[in-house]
Amino acid sequence: MAYFEKEELRQAKQMSAIEFLKRYRAKELVRCGTGEYELRSHDSFKISESTSLWHWKSRDIGGKSALDYLVRVEGVPFTDAVRYLLEQDAPAYVPCRKIEERRPFVLPPAAREEYRVELYLQSRGVSLDVIRYCISRGILYESLPYHSCVFVGLDRNGVPRYAALRSTCDGPKAFKREQAGSDKRHSFCIPPEVRSRRAAVYEAAPDALAHMTLEGGRADKYRLSLGGIYVPQDTSTDRPAKSPAALEAFLQSHPEVDELELCMDNDRAGRWAAQNIAKHYSKEYTVTVNLPPIEGYDWADMAKEEKEKRAARSRAVCLDREL
Repeated sequence: MAYFEKEELRQAKQMSAIEFLKRYRAKELVRCGTGEYELRSHDSFKISESTSLWHWKSRDIGGKSALDYLVRVEGVPFTDAVRYLLEQDAPAYVPCRKIEERRPFVLPPAAREEYRVELYLQSRGVSLDVIRYCISRGILYESLPYHSCVFVGLDRNGVPRYAALRSTCDGPKAFKREQAGSDKRHSFCIPPEVRSRRAAVYEAAPDALAHMTLEGGRADKYRLSLGGIYVPQDTSTDRPAKSPAALEAFLQSHPEVDELELCMDNDRAGRWAAQNIAKHYSKEYTVTVNLPPIEGYDWADMAKEEKEKRAARSRAVCLDREL
């Protein structure tokens, strides 16, 4: 068995997983959202571009370094992986066989109250009325033991099939992920008070709540989250759009809908997705594209900024009264 000095092991662990993948597995990386990639061979593998934290959902394993990735994902023996990293010479890539069995979907336990969820979402600019509208319909609650936001997706029979989890804290411990076993075809959707012919489509669940807040809390249309978007590495080619699974399943379950409002993020990925989804559905539906007015923003950013503007105006009024 090969022996490595402590300094050699330290050097081997320095390279991050995202750096390794970009350098040696670039063709395997597929952007799947803002600042996030998946593997072409394993779409349940997600990695953050900024932190390098990765999670392979179908196997429920994760890590951060290139060494973690080689050993746990590609199955390279530890000593071989260390040697490859020290020599800056990656092994040939042989994708592991996809695991076809889906883990059973079980919602996280619920807390007795939604106090932290309400405070967190309000701090992000979402109105309390919108939060409680979602809670009352069983599509938003606070989990145990970590008190995260749980955005629930229901099937046509009202049975939970999907959940997006988001921590109620900021900083290094913040996270967002999907519950194991989630079926993206039944993604999070805020229903209208009465059946509607209109549906707004977002990249993520918080965007749906934020945009509903900015529109005065109107529950006059469906608000569907896609749970992320698929964007190919090469967006320069005029290739046909890939229909998101959540949107395709939603439209099959709601034949009354004939108007789509695409409310993607105002970034390169969001603009590309909106353009191509519009192209895909424009023959059958009336499609409009409604991006945030500020480049680089999503609707959650817009709601938070509007909240900060209101607070600034309120402080100015108070100062005027004191003077």
